[in-house]
Amino acid sequence: MLIIPAIDLLDGKCVRLYKGDYNKVTVYSDDPVAMAKSFAAAGAKRIHLVDLDAARGGRNNRDVIASICRSVDAVFELGGGIRTEEDVRQIIDIGVDRLILGTVFAKDPELGASWTAKYGKKFIAGIDALDGEVKVAGWQQGSSITDVELAKEAARCGMCSIIYTNIVKDGTLSGPDTERTLAVAEAAGIPVTVSGGISCESDFADIVNNPKCQGRIGGIITGKGFYEKKFDLASVIARYQKEEDLVF
Repeated sequence: MLIIPAIDLLDGKCVRLYKGDYNKVTVYSDDPVAMAKSFAAAGAKRIHLVDLDAARGGRNNRDVIASICRSVDAVFELGGGIRTEEDVRQIIDIGVDRLILGTVFAKDPELGASWTAKYGKKFIAGIDALDGEVKVAGWQQGSSITDVELAKEAARCGMCSIIYTNIVKDGTLSGPDTERTLAVAEAAGIPVTVSGGISCESDFADIVNNPKCQGRIGGIITGKGFYEKKFDLASVIARYQKEEDLVF
């Protein structure tokens, strides 16, 4: 299993939102570069970045993201505000390895397919859902498409994987939605990373040791649980991550 610590960026700071609510923000660090370095020191090989400002259509944090990519040896995946081909080019140029397509993919899957054809297997479908409906624009708008339907589109359009978030779980420390993540993985037939709700080391163990997850769930994103010191990141990585998992 791939353990992926997260840095959510808002006004250049490391933050966490509660269920995606921009009015419920907790700031954990003013130094995202130092945070990323600490993740790498703990053994993280991949780091999840979210540009919350860009996600809701405001300014972006690409200068900070570029500094992180220059300073830390890891695979970086970035979501938030990737809506045009110019965004794609800029983000690739600053050193991001995987681009997470959320709003743009939900609205126009064929655009994601065309970018994959042009730039290669660099794109992940970010599927963020509330009661099964995919949410877009920083989770501020509905889409009228279900998570399972969009998962099938992700596979058809050549996305290298999916990151699935049940918004109800995000930032709550209430445990991951493994059941729905498995439904998305079953529909897509490509690797899925579970995101949202990770609260303690046993959450990792439950996923890794669940035979239904093998070959379907390839990664676990952790944010608030780590920041709130609910577990030791280095210990979790040492126990549950294998080098050969780092492929999608």
